[in-house]
Order: sequence, then C-alpha cells, then structure tokens
Amino acid sequence: MEQALDGLVWYVVFLFSTSLPEASHAWAAKRGGDLTAYHAGQVTLDPRPHIKREPFGMLLLPIFTALSSGWPIGYASAPYDPIWAMNHPRRAAWMSLAGPGANLALFLLAGLLIHAGALSGVLDPPESVSFSKLIAPTSSPLGDTLALTLSILFSMNLLLLLLNLIPMPPLDGSGAIGLLLSEDATRRYQDWVARSGIGWIGILIAWQLIGWIFHPAFIFAVNLLYPGIYYG
Repeated sequence: MEQALDGLVWYVVFLFSTSLPEASHAWAAKRGGDLTAYHAGQVTLDPRPHIKREPFGMLLLPIFTALSSGWPIGYASAPYDPIWAMNHPRRAAWMSLAGPGANLALFLLAGLLIHAGALSGVLDPPESVSFSKLIAPTSSPLGDTLALTLSILFSMNLLLLLLNLIPMPPLDGSGAIGLLLSEDATRRYQDWVARSGIGWIGILIAWQLIGWIFHPAFIFAVNLLYPGIYYG
C-alpha cells in the first residue's frame, strides 16, 4: 500500500511538472500569434489535453517505468506552426523558453515550501539527501506524503529544467538558440534541424550529459536550502 501511494505521488508530480511547461509553451505561442496549441486545448493545467496529445509519453511510459524502476520517465509536447516559427524566430525562441521557465518556477516554489517547512518545525533536514528525500517529517503520516511530494517536486523540476536547457534538438534549449543568433541564421538553423532528423540523436546525447550536469547542480541547490548544513 505504501509503495502504491509513493508511486501515485511520483506520477501526480510528473503530470503537473510536464503539464505546466506544455501549457506555458502553448500560452507563449498564443501570445506570439500562433494559435495551434491553443486550438488543441493545451493552454491549461488540466493534464487531459496533454495526455491526449502524447498518450504514450504521459501515460503508458511513465506508469510502466514507475512500476518497473520506482520512478516515472516520460515526455510531453505542444504543437506549433513551423511556418510561424520561421516567420517569427524570436517569438519562437521565447516560446521554447516558456517550458523551462515553468519548471524553474515549480523548482523555486518547492524550495520555498521546503525551507518554510524546516523553519516552522513541520519538516526537518534529513541526515542524507536523495532525489526523493530532501526533507523529513517530524510527526504524522501526512508529513511523510508531504515530504515526499515536495522532495520530488523540487528534484524533478530541477532535472527537467536542466535537461530541457541542453541546446540539442528537439529540446527547448535548441529552440532558444534563436535568441543568440540573427533572424536569418536562426531560420537556417531551424531548417537544418527540420531536415536533419537529428532529434533522437539529440535526446541520446542529452541523456548522457544530464548525469554529469544534474548531480553537482542538485547538491548545490540542496545546500542552498539549508544554510549551515553541508551535503556532499
């Protein structure tokens, strides 16, 4: 029963941590003049339109990996008009950054709630930290669920933030490159990405890189949560 509850917490946090970024992509595209994702109903925190678009990435794969490995792996996406992106490369770049921006907001929110819980005495810093154990409850079983939820919300959104900022197609960091290039250079880059089919290669490279990036960033972020306590 406890394992099933933990799995449910993991999955709910995963849904929220993917639905909000995709809704942010859709909202930013709408603000920039592309109504594709808006008409698909994805300017919403309701996970159902996002699951409808990616049933394998948001439902089947995360449930399977949660049952097999203890934590979910999955993906989500929001559609956009590539012609709009070509015509408005700067707007498309900001649309790309909207997703990591949402993950950053959730990461900071989780950090503030963890810090508040520690200051109030409801939660305590643990002796050692891990992805799903950044805070320890002081009393009730409800505290266990709260501690697990906040820990996963903090860690998962830091992971998603760092992963999606890697500048490899099809990740958001690749789309954001348009803010560093001229509009003509951005269009040539967009055209190369579309023609090259490099997406799966980019994902494999990013997956290899994230292990090197995440751990030191995670330890640094956790140490900021608890001034005076050092986790190595």
